[in-house]
Amino acid sequence: QVQLVESGGGLVQTGGSLRLSCAASGHTFSSYAMGWFRQAPGKEREFVASISWSGGSTYYADSVKGRFIISRDNAEITVYLQMNSLKPTDTAVYFCAATPRPASTLKYNYDYWGQGTQVTVSS
Repeated sequence: QVQLVESGGGLVQTGGSLRLSCAASGHTFSSYAMGWFRQAPGKEREFVASISWSGGSTYYADSVKGRFIISRDNAEITVYLQMNSLKPTDTAVYFCAATPRPASTLKYNYDYWGQGTQVTVSS
C-alpha cells in the first residue's frame, strides 16, 4: 500500500511558478514509478508528467513540455512537479499517482492516487 498526499497548490498569475510536492508513505516508494495528472472542471483527468522509479526517465505531455519538470527524492519519499510559465489553461486539480509498473502516461496503469491539490492561474 502506498498513501500519497499532495501539497503546494494555490493561486498564481500567468507566467508565475509553483512547485507541487507529493509525499508518499511506505518503504517501497523507490520501487514505484510516479505520475502527475490534472483534471479541470468538466474535463477528463489527463496526463501531465511521469518519472521512473530511479528517476532516470521522465515523460511529459506536449502541453507542459519545456515548462514543467518532474523529479523525485527517494530518500525523502517525495515526488515534485516544478511548474513554470504557468498559463490559465493549466488551472486544474493536480493529482499524483503511483504504479508498480513502468512509468506510464495512462491513468489506468496507476494503482494509488492522492486527494489532489488545486492550482489556479489567473489571467
